[in-house]
Formats: sequence, C-alpha cells, structure tokens
Amino acid sequence: MASSSSDTYTYWSTLTDDDLTVEIVQKTLNGAQDDVWVTAACLDRLLDDISLQRALLDVGISRTEDVIRRSMGALNGTESMEAEAMGDSADIQKLTDHFQAMPADAQLCHMRAVLLHRLDLLNTYVQICATTPTGQNSDDYEYNDPDELSDEWDDDPWADGGDEPATKPATKSRPPPISLSTFLLQDLLTSACRLATMHWFDALQVMLERHGSALWQFRFIILDGIPEHTQPSAVRGILPGLNPSLEYENIMSLNSCRPERDFSELPHVQIALGNSGIVFFYSENIPLPDLEGCAEPLTAEELATWYTNHVDRIMSSTGMVDLALAYIQHGASQGIPGLDSLGEELSLLSRLVYDAPQGHVLEDWTLERWRKMDPPSVLRAYLAHSTPDSLPSDINRLVMPYLFVLEAHAERAGAPDPTLPNRLLYDYILSAPLDLVAVIFDSSKPTLPAAQRLLRNDEDIVRLALACLYGSNSLNQWSTMSRIFECLPVWEVTGEDEDTDADVVETTIASLGNFVTPSTARPQCGPHDLLVFFKPLPVKALSRALDMLDVHLESGEILSRWSVAAPLRWFLQSSGNAKEQLSWANRMARRAGGSDDRLTTQEDWEWLLEDMLKLCGNSSGGLRGAFGLVPHDGMIRIFLNGLLSSGNFKIAQHLLRSKKIPLDSSAIEEICLTCSREFYDNAPSGNYKFGDMKLAYDCLDVPPPSDRILQEKEFIEATSRISSFNISSRPGVPISPIEIRLTRDRLSLISRVLSSNNDAYKHTEVILDLAYKLGFRNNAVAEVKVLAMLADTALQTEDFTRAYELSERMVEAVSTLRARFVIDDPTVIDASEVCWVACFQLGRQPEFVDLEKKLLLLGRALELCPADKIHDVLTVWRRLEQEHIRNCEERLSGHQRGAPSRAQRPLAANAAASLKTRLKDFHMPSPPLLSTPDAAALASRTFRSVAANFPFSVGSRGRSQLSERDEEESGSHVKSDSVDVSAQATRVFQKGIGWLIGADDE
Repeated sequence: MASSSSDTYTYWSTLTDDDLTVEIVQKTLNGAQDDVWVTAACLDRLLDDISLQRALLDVGISRTEDVIRRSMGALNGTESMEAEAMGDSADIQKLTDHFQAMPADAQLCHMRAVLLHRLDLLNTYVQICATTPTGQNSDDYEYNDPDELSDEWDDDPWADGGDEPATKPATKSRPPPISLSTFLLQDLLTSACRLATMHWFDALQVMLERHGSALWQFRFIILDGIPEHTQPSAVRGILPGLNPSLEYENIMSLNSCRPERDFSELPHVQIALGNSGIVFFYSENIPLPDLEGCAEPLTAEELATWYTNHVDRIMSSTGMVDLALAYIQHGASQGIPGLDSLGEELSLLSRLVYDAPQGHVLEDWTLERWRKMDPPSVLRAYLAHSTPDSLPSDINRLVMPYLFVLEAHAERAGAPDPTLPNRLLYDYILSAPLDLVAVIFDSSKPTLPAAQRLLRNDEDIVRLALACLYGSNSLNQWSTMSRIFECLPVWEVTGEDEDTDADVVETTIASLGNFVTPSTARPQCGPHDLLVFFKPLPVKALSRALDMLDVHLESGEILSRWSVAAPLRWFLQSSGNAKEQLSWANRMARRAGGSDDRLTTQEDWEWLLEDMLKLCGNSSGGLRGAFGLVPHDGMIRIFLNGLLSSGNFKIAQHLLRSKKIPLDSSAIEEICLTCSREFYDNAPSGNYKFGDMKLAYDCLDVPPPSDRILQEKEFIEATSRISSFNISSRPGVPISPIEIRLTRDRLSLISRVLSSNNDAYKHTEVILDLAYKLGFRNNAVAEVKVLAMLADTALQTEDFTRAYELSERMVEAVSTLRARFVIDDPTVIDASEVCWVACFQLGRQPEFVDLEKKLLLLGRALELCPADKIHDVLTVWRRLEQEHIRNCEERLSGHQRGAPSRAQRPLAANAAASLKTRLKDFHMPSPPLLSTPDAAALASRTFRSVAANFPFSVGSRGRSQLSERDEEESGSHVKSDSVDVSAQATRVFQKGIGWLIGADDE
C-alpha cells in the first residue's frame, strides 16, 4: 500500500502542466489515500486551463468533506449541527482544541477555505470570459489566431486549386487581459483595476456584482483606473449615482459568490485555526492592498465634486470637451445637483470646439482658458474663422445661444440686464471687418421679416452703420461701404423748413468734425467712440446724417478713383478747413496723372475735371462736396496746374482752345510759368533737350507768347548753355539749374564760364547772347561789363589783339550810351568806370608792344575816367609817349645806319614774366557790380592780400628793364613825381584787378 502511494506521489511530481488532463487528474489524485497530500497537490498546481483547474479544485474540495464533519462533531458530538448556529467562545475553544489535537484536520480545513475561494474566482473568471469587451473601436477587441491569419493570406483566389471558395476564418473573442493563474493568485482590486484599464467594463461589472462586498470601498480607485477617453455609456453601470430619496450615493449590490458560506470560511473557524498555532502549508488568501478606501456612501455635494474633478481630468489629459460634457450629462441624469452650470459651460465650449468654423491651425481649448475669457472674447472666438457666407448662421446658432445663457446667468445672479445681448453683439460689430459688417447689415435689412433679421432696431442699425463707416480706416472698400448704406432704413422727415434743415446738417457736421479730430486725450476716434456720439441723436438728426453719409460716400469713391483716397472721417475733419481741402485738391490733380494711373487721353482729363468740379459743388440736397470751400475758378486753376505737371501739354492746349478751361490769358500765363519753374527747379541737369528741363521749356509753348514767356524761355536756354561749359558748383559736382536761378549776380555766371574755359573769350557773340538770355537784354551797363570781362580774359591769356578789339567795342558802346543819356546818369557813370579801367589796364600792359594802340587806349581812359584819375593816366601816357618818340627817332636813325630799331630788339633776358605767368595760379572769382560804393576798397584789399605773395613789388608790377631804363632817362620832373605816380598807378591797378577777382577777402 505504501509502495503504491509512493509511486503515485512520484508520478504526480513528474507530470508537467502540459501533460495534465482531466482524466489524469482524477485518476491519479483519487488513487492516493492521503487527504492532506491530495488537497495540497490541488493547491500547489495553478493552471490556465479552466477545465483542468476546475477538476483540481473539485478533487481537493471533495477530499476535505470529511474534515468538516469531524470538526463539527468535535463541537458537540454531532455532525448535523447548523454551521451558522455556532460562534461563541466555547465553540471557538473546542475547535481550537480539536485542531491542536488533530493538526491534519486543521491543515485540511484551512486548505478547503482556500480552495473554495479559488473556486469562486474560477467561476468569476468563467463569466468574465463570457463577456464581450466594449470600447470605442470594436476592432481593438477582436482576437485572431496568427496561424489562421497566415492561412487567410495564403488563400489566393487566383491560385490553382479546388473549387471550394475561400472563406474568412471565424473571429475569436479576445482572451481576458489576465490569465487564470494570475487571476487566482492576484488580489481582487488589482484585477479589477486591470480590467478597467483594458476596457473590459462588462467583466469589471461581473467582478463588482460577485465580489461587491470586497470591492465597494475601492470603487473610486477602480473608477480612476478607467481611461479618460472612455465614453460614459460604456461604464454607465459602474459610475456613481444618487439615491434621490436618501440624498446619498446609490449603494451597489453587495452579493457574495455563494448564498451560504462554508463551515471552513466562518469567522469563528478562522479564529480557531489562527489560535491553534499550526503552521499551514499555504498562506491564507491574498489580502487586498492597504489603500484608503471609502466605505461610506457619498453625499450629493461630494458626488458633484467627484464629477467635476473627473471632468477636469478629462480636459487636462485629452481635451475632449464632448466627452466631458457627456459625463456631466450622465451625472445630471442621475439626479446629482450642482452640475448645471458646468454643463452649460461645457456645452458652450463644445460649440466653440466642434461647431464653430476652424482655421488651418487648430487651437488648444481648455476649460481653464474658457473660464478666463470675457464675453467679448468668446464672441470673437466663435466668429474668428467665419466667412461672409457663414456669418449670419454662425451668429444664430453660436452667438445667440451664448448671449441668452449670459442673460440667464445675470437673472439668476439677481442682476438682470436685458440690454446685455445687444450690447455685446454691437461691440462685436463695431470691431469686425467691413466685409463681415456688410453681411450682418444685409441680414438685418428693414425689408426682411422681423424673425429673420439679426438686428431689429432700425435706429440702432443706423447708429452702428454710421459709427462703423466713419470710424473705419479703409481706403479701398467703397463698394462694401455703399452696400452697407443700401441696407439702411429711409425715413421721411418733414415738418420744418429748408433753412432749419440746413442748420441741423451744418451743426451735425461741425460737431462730428470736432469729435473725430484727434486730440491728446483721444489720438484717434474709433467706432466705439462714434457710437457714443450717435447714440443720443434723434431720428431727424440720424436722417440728415444719412444724407451726409451719402454725399461723403460718393466723394470718397471719386477720390479713390483718382488714387487720392481718404477715410470717411476726413470729410468730417475737413468740412470747415479750406486749406485742407485745397491741399487735397492739389494732390488729386497731380497724382491723377502719376505712374499709378497715367491718363493718356483728353477724355480722361475731362473726366477728372468733371469730378473735381463736382466735388467743389453742392449735392442735390444742398450739402457741400468734399471741396466745397474751394471756389470754382480756383479748382480749374488747380486742375490746369496738375495737367501741366503731368507733361500733357498738347491736351492742355486742346482744352484751352476749346474753352473747356475757362481762364483768362493772364491766369493761364501765370500757371504755365509756375509749372515751368517747378520743372526747372527739380531738374537735375541743365540740358533742355531732355528730362525736366525739356518739360520746363515745352510748358512755355502752351500759353500765347508774351514778354514774360519769352524771357523765361531765354533763361532756360541760357541755363542749358551754361551747363554745356561744365561749370561746377563744387569740385566734381556740376552746377544745377536751381543753383543758377538762385544766383543773385547772374553776371558772375559769365565770369565763371570765362574762368573755366580757356577759349570762351574768343566767342564774343556767344557770351553776349548768353548775357542777354540771362536777363540782361537791352542793358548797356551789363553789356559793357561782359565786354570788360572778355577783354580782361584776353589780356590774361596775352591775346592783346582780341583784347584791343573788345576794348574798342566797349568804348563804342559807352560812347553810344553817353550820347543817349546825360553824363551824370548812374548808368553812364557805371559803364564809364568799367570802360576806362579796362582801357587803362591794357594800355599800361608792358607785354603789349603796340605803342600806338596803347596810347589810343590811354587816350580813351583819359576821356572816360573821373577827374581825380586823370593825373594817374597822364603819367603813364607821358611815359609811353616818350618811349614812342624814342622809337621813332631810332627808326629814323636806323634807316640811315641800317640797324634794327629799338622796337624790333628783343626784350632783355631778365625781363619780367608775362602777366599770365605771374597769375597762372591766381583764382579770380566773379566780380560784384562795379557800381557798388565799396567796390574799390574791396578790390584793393583783395589785391593786397594776394599780391603780398608775389616775387615782385606791387609798385613796380609789370615793369621791364626797358621801362626802368626809360624812367631813368626821363626828366627831373618825372623823378620828382615818381613816388606819387607809382602810388596812384598802383591804386588804379588794384582797382582793376579787384574787379577781376571779386571784391572779397577770400
């Protein structure tokens, strides 16, 4: 017998879990005689196969039946006593004594309790396997055998084979996320949380129904294990509810797995087993974790707090507003109070997230962000991505419900505000773009049925439209503004005379103009500010404001057409400012022909003229246009100025000839001169064959010829001629036309031409013509000065022949002038002064060897010089006369001896250098007019400042050795007066040089 039992034990220990079958379990274990070993063997094995595990448990429980009868008999000698009737301390002591006396019975009783608990778990597991998991995606809960899946892919419908059609293998239910062996060893809470996490909500419901008494206090821990993205409908039976009669949480059914507990599971039996001091082969069942549970049901307020916290968890982890709203709705359906406000917030937020139009980049909306937003921000968020087509419906389905909720909140708070919805909607309209505003007004037209209108108060519609339009900065949405205007109501206001109406309009415009004018307190007047202005206005004033708006919209379209658009508020600001209107009219006339919208035909310019005249007139209602303060004649002048500024001179001529520009000739001439000078002043180059200078020249062909026109054209030609000589205003920078016009002494330009061009003096007629065109035509003094400049330039280049010819012409011009005027005339005095100095300079020049011409020049100088200068001129003349006499004598004697005359002998080797050599680096700026009182003094100072650096004495300037020798041969009277004569000659020479270099010290 012992050998047979030993073989059984050995055989059982050699069997693996995979080798076991129900038959082997029953045959092997039933053949063993030791109940303790068999029961322990059943406990020792934990299998994942339900049938095998049930067979083990059944065998183990059956082998413990006898110990129950013995234990019950140990209490009072009978085995039929009801188990529930026992439990006092005497019974516990009896059982303790029995278990101490029979340790095997204690082991079996303990193991029976463990086996029964495992059997309960096994039955629970069987029900779990029978449930179908619920979730948001049923595909997640399908389970397919990998081998069968491969077979499915191997089933090729095009492959050769039998005629049997390919069939999809049957889909198997997904196995529970917990294996049977783990489920039997694991505590109930851990298994329940695992099922909740894996979406096995029906299985979780089974566990709560079968083991509710153990899991009740941990219900909220289990609920926290449910993923936040789970729909409440999937866990409807698990979520807490409220018992309305008790105002406490509904308590779930606390059923046990079996209607009655086994004897081994009774409390006093367990106490007796513990008191027996026996060490059991297996510990008791796995206890629940030591976590803080909630055994008592929650109050209504606590339930509301739980749902609120759960919603916060959902929003923070998933952001799924619809899911959070579903949980709140479920809680409200369970009768839990205090969730209505949160439900309203989530409902409105869900409209924003799911129903409102969305942009390309989705925003992250949270309940916390929603609660921080004020009502205007909520409105803007609802309509942030609305299009003109969807805006009316978006307002009706999104904004209006929100406004009604706000009004209801205000009423519940005890502060009712019936104007709140309109006020918030008006604020949005005032800040919305004009294209959206136009849609709102189009949906609020008075011709629509009242139920279909977004805005139903006609006066408010007018006030909003005026505020939006006059507060807008738009410069190109005139069609949209006109569309808004067409949606406004029309009132027939009667009962007052026209004068009163005009006063009302003027008062309204003046008040509005002052209101919209920027100030320190309000840099810019916006739509909200304007609504404050229009709000107290009565219907009559609003009607006149609409008439004013009509005129301003028409004026705005005209200005926009010609690229000088202005915001509507400008018409209010400039209504009483003639200067501003005049400035804008000039912009309109000039910009219309610009590069943006170049006008090329006469019809285009006639259209512009028509619009400009329309703006300076009055409307049919008597309201002034945008340029109402500009006179009709002034507007035509502005138009002509703009036309000429565009360079369309032929069109201007056609319009003038056709009398479409009704201006007199003097006005036309003045405008043409003004435009020509503007072209001239802006020209970068003086060449009148192209660019702005050509435009300046051609502009003068528009009016009829006149002296002023001819003079201006000649000045342009002179400018072009001066520029051709490459005169520079400063090193490397050519002189500009504006510099030529601003030159006070234009004769200095002649001097600069001569000083910058070596051969310019040879072209006498060209230089004289240049002087005439500079404005000196018929000016004898200027002509003499120009000839003097030419003669002096020729003298500097030692072209004495041309210098003499120019001097003779200058003397002739002065003689003619003296014949026409009295000698004391200032003009004659100035011309004579210039002429005698020039003749004296050339006549006393040592390098000029023609004594006869020099004597003739000095004679001219004696004739023209003042009385106090005669002595100086005579001194030089006498010396030359003596030299001339000696030359004549030498020539006579030379004829007799055949020797060359003195006049033919070359100058000494050490003769003084020519004037050109001495002054080659001497810069002579333009001279001032010789008629200035201090010209001589200035010239003297200049000469002294320069001559101080010469290598020869000023008193002996220009004297050669020959002249010095002649002076030594002169009589005693010449020597005695030599100092005085030298000093006087020096003064005269200084005066001449001063005229050449300019009377300045620079």
